Amino acid sequence: MNRALTFLLIALTALLATSQTHYEGSFAVGAKGGITLSRMQFNPTVPQSFLQGYMVGGVVRYVEERNFGLIAEFNIEQRGWKENFEGYNYDYSRHLTYVQVPLLTHVYFGNNKLHGFFNAGPEIGYMIATSTSANFDYNNIAGIADFPIANRSVEQMSMDVKNRLDYGISAGAGLELISHNKSSYTLEGRFYYGLRDIFGNRKKDVFSGSSGMSIMVTLGYMYRLK
Repeated sequence: MNRALTFLLIALTALLATSQTHYEGSFAVGAKGGITLSRMQFNPTVPQSFLQGYMVGGVVRYVEERNFGLIAEFNIEQRGWKENFEGYNYDYSRHLTYVQVPLLTHVYFGNNKLHGFFNAGPEIGYMIATSTSANFDYNNIAGIADFPIANRSVEQMSMDVKNRLDYGISAGAGLELISHNKSSYTLEGRFYYGLRDIFGNRKKDVFSGSSGMSIMVTLGYMYRLK
């Protein structure tokens, strides 16, 4: 899959380099919103299922050359994890809310009515809020007689976040429907892979890894200013 994506990006770049058609640059702003499905990459592992959250934000897009542009976003994104208790009637989830700033390369193709596109690049973020939902006292697990403690880490349920600053890599693809010369609507699926652990990762710490990952599906509106 990585080789196929690399080949496609090279092919599109070559197409751009060989094109002799003059293109007038454009500048657009917009807004977007949608859902997230996230989990954590814990080491040692923690049984999980995807946690649903939300994402809303603003978009600035600059296109200087045909088929190629740059995007900057300012998003509020909800991530975290939901634990899987494998048949037991327990529920635990923890939402981590971030301000995220992606800086993305935008590669697109199509006609004046419909574009397909790929976006990829780095993100940096900062955690602004946390919230926990559980149907048991996760601060007193030892006092719960039938809790499935065997071969399971439980410290993460009550640990304070150590690192609020986050960074990682995003990549996504989607469609843009152009309604007229100024306005368009976007549908995008995007994957985020975090590179910063939220808990300490020294030898004496509980986890050697605790970074996040998420899938985002969003709808957006873009308005062309230039």
